[in-house]
Amino acid sequence: MTGTGSADQDAQARAEVLARALPYLRRYAGDTVVVKYGGSAMVDTTLSTAFGHDIALLKQVGVNPVVVHGGGPQISAMLKRLQIESSFIDGLRVTDAAMIDVIEMVLGGKVNKQVAGLINRAGALAVGISGLDGGLITARRLVRRARENGVETDRLLDLGFVGEPERIDPRVIYALSGSGLIPVIAPIGSSASGETYNINADTAAGAIAGAVNASRLLMLTDVPGVLDGNGKLIPELTAEDARKGIASGMISGGMIPKVETCLEAVRAGAKAAVILDGRVQHACLLELFTEAGPGTLIRSA
Repeated sequence: MTGTGSADQDAQARAEVLARALPYLRRYAGDTVVVKYGGSAMVDTTLSTAFGHDIALLKQVGVNPVVVHGGGPQISAMLKRLQIESSFIDGLRVTDAAMIDVIEMVLGGKVNKQVAGLINRAGALAVGISGLDGGLITARRLVRRARENGVETDRLLDLGFVGEPERIDPRVIYALSGSGLIPVIAPIGSSASGETYNINADTAAGAIAGAVNASRLLMLTDVPGVLDGNGKLIPELTAEDARKGIASGMISGGMIPKVETCLEAVRAGAKAAVILDGRVQHACLLELFTEAGPGTLIRSA
């Protein structure tokens, strides 16, 4: 009798969870959600397996997920094996001609197929592509100004084959999603003249989310989200609030480019963007299908 009672309680608990999630399932049915995948969620086996199942579930309940992944640690490991030294400026890898070939091989090959494989093993159909496929990402060389004592100067930095999205052509995304497939995208782009560029995964995900008018851009990070001056999570920010937070210094360091990416995605057409902790299992499901998501949501107003 004890066993039966326990089973009944478990079934009731699952039914209650589904009942609470149902309004959110309906809210996002048919919508596109862009997920930037990287950090601990990508290298921890338990988290990566859960991620694959979560993305598969999104597709199964009628959401159209699009995954954009990073691969910095994997690139660094391969460059080390090949005895190619790399350096960074403002968190961006300085990339020469030899290095871009390695980056394209690692990001567009091994890592891309591994991420797609996680989702495929969870029961969905994912297809690995890069920004080079179907003219998805047209890129231009990224221009950065040097900083001295935290102040931007007129001196330009040469980062080599590091780019930023100039134009997104989402037709290949629509074709795959419309066929029941999940696009898994490596952040590599090509210039109009055919040069290949390495693009920051956050930046690529933000540009893609804007171009497809995503309901949500979910940026998995290794922090809980945007924190206030007391170290507490800020659940929601308007675009104006976020800009004020950067200007005041409340939003600082590595969080600034992430917030700026969210702001650009919302400006370009995404309904909202969320910075959330990828170290939390099922972070994407918690954000989409519960009342209080675990991250910081940024919306236009």
